Amino acid sequence: MTQKKTILRLAACALLGLLLCGCGERTELQILSGSENQELEEILEDCEKETGVRIRMTYKGSVDIMRSLQAGGEGYDAVWPASSMWISLGDEAHKVKYAQSISTTPVVFGIRKSLAQELGFTEGNVSVKDLLAAIEAGNLSFCMTSATQSNSGASAYIGFLAAFLGKEGAITEEDLQKEGLQEEMRRFFSGVERSSGSSDWLKDMFLEGNYDAMVNYECLMISANEQLEAAGREPLYVVYPYDGLSIADSPLGYLDQGDEKKEEAFLKVQEYLLSDKAQEAIEATGRRTGYGGVSEKNRPVFKPEWGIDVDRILSPIPMPEGSVLMDALNLYQTQLRKPSLTVYCLDYSGSMTGEGREQLVEAMGTILIQDEAAKYLLQAREEEMNGAVLFDDTILEAKMLEHSGRRELEQLYGLVESYSAGGGTDIYQAAIRALEMMKGYDLSQYTPAIILMTDGQSNGAMDFEDFQAAYDQAGLDVPVFSILFGDAREGQLKELVSYTNGRVFDGTDDLIGAFRSVKGYN
Repeated sequence: MTQKKTILRLAACALLGLLLCGCGERTELQILSGSENQELEEILEDCEKETGVRIRMTYKGSVDIMRSLQAGGEGYDAVWPASSMWISLGDEAHKVKYAQSISTTPVVFGIRKSLAQELGFTEGNVSVKDLLAAIEAGNLSFCMTSATQSNSGASAYIGFLAAFLGKEGAITEEDLQKEGLQEEMRRFFSGVERSSGSSDWLKDMFLEGNYDAMVNYECLMISANEQLEAAGREPLYVVYPYDGLSIADSPLGYLDQGDEKKEEAFLKVQEYLLSDKAQEAIEATGRRTGYGGVSEKNRPVFKPEWGIDVDRILSPIPMPEGSVLMDALNLYQTQLRKPSLTVYCLDYSGSMTGEGREQLVEAMGTILIQDEAAKYLLQAREEEMNGAVLFDDTILEAKMLEHSGRRELEQLYGLVESYSAGGGTDIYQAAIRALEMMKGYDLSQYTPAIILMTDGQSNGAMDFEDFQAAYDQAGLDVPVFSILFGDAREGQLKELVSYTNGRVFDGTDDLIGAFRSVKGYN
């Protein structure tokens, strides 16, 4: 072969390669999703292979999904919340098309099996009032997600309301004001031991801790029990409150941004997820694919010894109209939920000078200025306790409010705003001071948390062993939620949250969003 022919053939091959690469470019779908769909990532990988569509999932809480939709869903091509109600509340511009339920799962109580047997909950039907009786007798406490941040919490809450009202139809504005209802709800929520802003993280927190029960999706109860039994631990027994059962219908909808290729790609993905092959795989994760039973092949996943009843006809309560639902959520946030006790440990070290300090002040404003907090359903209850430890390598100021009215919270914001940044960093000294501030309170009456924000490596006089000793001596079950910012050392923060069964939140790209997220956990 001549040199000229060889060059021509190589050029032709290169051109063909470029053409093939161009034809093989995959459309990418950005999907805004609830955290519970993390359990489906292997199925989504298969979906990518079958459809040729690249899927990118962004997991957010239900309220953030609602707010993203209200803002037009910019940056997303599809939305996949746990429940249709968040599309109804958020899609004001009617941009969501083709929404279809991918799976269903009821919101249930999971109670340590031996405790469920002691309470008589393994025999016959159980009502929400039966659960309340166990709570008031001091025999039951539970973990659940925030009703204003996560769908499992919101759905459970609406179910509890319906049960106490004895309602068969949808709840109305008048129902929310009925005498005795709010007091019953406060008594019920007094049983909350730990709170969370995410259903998936609630399951993980439960597995790491020593708790009696949790309210969560049936599918996550199955996942939790698989892990509990693998570790040789007691499983949870699933209880379906017959008078207040809610169901998550997991709708996947297209967000119409005017891109025909994206729309075509979405329909391919949705078609695959609704195919017999994918539905069988989804059912194998513990989700149902309708409102009836499950396939014979997957029945072993839904173990009756765990209290799971696949032959039960699921009769969910109807969801209220959007305006009533929002009023109910605001009522929960401001009057019904168990009060929180929060101490914010805020880093004012020298590296926070300028933009870092400004972002910190703005982030605290979204929580302490109640008109701002209301936008995210994060308002304070007056019965709450809020405090702050401002630190560098020393304690600059430590203050606990006696009340959490609007004026007092704004005064705390004024304190946060008044300090300048400077000095080194000692996160352990700040966290220990926060523990000391909590010692005088009966924490069983609150949902407690220490929220620690830092942008640097701790280099002060104290270390992790000092914190461990102080935490053990205090004997308090208080999670530390840490917000990572700037050049903070993630390993130091992970030590703190692991020891206290808390969580690290990444605020490097969005410090304000991180503060909002972490506040949703208590």
